Amino acid sequence: MAKRRIIMKTNYFITGDAIEELKKLPDASIDLICTDPPYNLGKDYGNNIDWKQWHEYESFTLEWLTESKRVLKDDGSIYVFMGAKFVSRLFLMLQELGFHFNGWVTWHYTQGMGRTKGFSPRHEDILYFTKSDDFTFNIDDVRIPQKYFRERNNMSGANPGDVWEFSHVHYSNPERVKHPTQKPEALLKRIISASSNKGDVVLDPFVGSGTSCVVANYLDRKWIGFDINPDYVEMSENRIKKEISMLDSIDPREDRTPRDLKKFDETKQASLLSNSKK
Repeated sequence: MAKRRIIMKTNYFITGDAIEELKKLPDASIDLICTDPPYNLGKDYGNNIDWKQWHEYESFTLEWLTESKRVLKDDGSIYVFMGAKFVSRLFLMLQELGFHFNGWVTWHYTQGMGRTKGFSPRHEDILYFTKSDDFTFNIDDVRIPQKYFRERNNMSGANPGDVWEFSHVHYSNPERVKHPTQKPEALLKRIISASSNKGDVVLDPFVGSGTSCVVANYLDRKWIGFDINPDYVEMSENRIKKEISMLDSIDPREDRTPRDLKKFDETKQASLLSNSKK
């Protein structure tokens, strides 16, 4: 039996509660969910403070994850940013809901808050799960240059691994907007390129500064973004009207030139590179 085609509005932002807006979406209608939910750290988001009792936060998380699984297609993926205090519990919740674990990405950055009694935090976690074992992953779209010239290497590029270095969007950066947890466009580009195709629908139920939808639009994906703060929705709408540079951050490995470990001659190096592009 042929699959029923779902006709759904896309390419819009809406001001609303994430759970209530998720409930309005059809079953199996989303290809990729990429989101940065509140970490429950007491951060001020303008019209709300990110603070709940532990059991309330757990219930809130479980509810939006349950709705996310319902709307995700069988071959869809979900990426969730999370801080250290809750990431282990989030991992277990995703497993308990029946998602399939596929990766725990460490986003390493070089700037951040300093501490005098303890080590200064310099990373965030990104949990990567899929709805089934049959999922989209476009490795060739996210390869980085190899470190060395070797005949056994795929000279079209290496898998970037699960430790990513992207700087924060610094306050002096022209791409910076008035949001406390803005994520780099280049980081979202890697996620969306890897786990969706052109024309797919990308959802961010906690859209914040709008980066996920801005990058999805840039990459010719359809997109939907929710946020409870109308100021952030307006900010996202303004951002998506502008061209983006994708230069707000870069993985420094993307600029490297493979080193000649075995002293290949220039002819052999050229041949390897030529063959990798065919």
